[in-house]
Amino acid sequence: MPTSPVPAPVPALRFGVEEEFLLVDAATGTSAPRAGQVLVDASQVLGDRAQSEFYTTQVEGCTPPVRAATALYGELTGMRRAMAAAASRAGCLLVASGSAVLPSVHPLPVTDTGRYRRIAALLGPVADQVGGEICGCHVHIGDLTRSEALAVANRLRPWLSVLQALGANSPFCEGRDSGLASSRVVHYSGWPTFGPPPVLTESGYERLVDRLVASGVILDRRMVYWFARPSEHLPTLEVRIADVNADIDVTVLLAVLVRGLTQVFLTEARSGAGCPRVAQAALHAAHRRAALAGLRGTGLDPVTGEPAAMPRLLARLLDRAAPGLEAAGDLSRAHALTAHVLRNGTGADRQRSALTHHTTLRGVVDHLADLTTTGPTPQPDPPPPGAAVAA
Repeated sequence: MPTSPVPAPVPALRFGVEEEFLLVDAATGTSAPRAGQVLVDASQVLGDRAQSEFYTTQVEGCTPPVRAATALYGELTGMRRAMAAAASRAGCLLVASGSAVLPSVHPLPVTDTGRYRRIAALLGPVADQVGGEICGCHVHIGDLTRSEALAVANRLRPWLSVLQALGANSPFCEGRDSGLASSRVVHYSGWPTFGPPPVLTESGYERLVDRLVASGVILDRRMVYWFARPSEHLPTLEVRIADVNADIDVTVLLAVLVRGLTQVFLTEARSGAGCPRVAQAALHAAHRRAALAGLRGTGLDPVTGEPAAMPRLLARLLDRAAPGLEAAGDLSRAHALTAHVLRNGTGADRQRSALTHHTTLRGVVDHLADLTTTGPTPQPDPPPPGAAVAA
């Protein structure tokens, strides 16, 4: 009986990262509305890779697309240092945390553009909620057609909660311990279209987004905030599930895992293989669990829906992504960085450890500001595949 030809592996795709940061006053540690000053300064080095965000207490830094993880490290480190230097000249610290640690001054200052003012009017009270200064990390994978990006997103859906747990970094919210690993997810949930993406073809995507705009649910196509979506301005799949992390190693790990999974799923899609159909309700439950405890908790198995320890699910994700990681030269790095996170904790774990060490939330802010710009942690020789993650 003839066998079907094995599809050729997808060459290593380019990837890039967008990171949102909080600006905090160097003297008080509370959020400071100085984005305008910081961006004018930072753009002298970064150009249009230094960007505004919804509030004037936030800035966004973007890397160019690269192919190698080492290049991504360099771009992230240079971008953060340029942003932090500009923040310092404005009397601020650059802080990578999914939420504001200390209480902010309300009403939160919306950036004065026509689009942001219209979004604020659409959001109503959500635009000034406690914890509203949410900062995420978005991974772009390309170059992909819209059809390819959707085919990957359809297959990525069951794994997004594991990536969310890995990237959890917002336990404190405006002066209080939220009791969560990622309070950002809770506060972001008031925004329209927030959540796991539906399973869509390209034509289904176009129809749905057109209806959302026509009905006024969203103002424009850029307001599709699903956890994974085709970019509206780049030929990429954008995965926007993680909190921004102060530790660059976590950011790079998230990026290489997303690319590894994308390489695998794109190969499968091109071969005609089907994708798992997981109910939206099950996905929402998995994301609630991930927000609650990060990697310390129990998640839901992407295939069976049964409860499973998050480290075990992360090990399964590594196995699923392994062919793509190996093709891109990232397999050993992914195992080493995963072991690093499991050993040292997620960003949320490290924030709580910083509070124990420094005894004040202001100490946590300073810890985050220092870690945001210290660069990657030196890594030991990577363990052999299969030995890095304990179940």
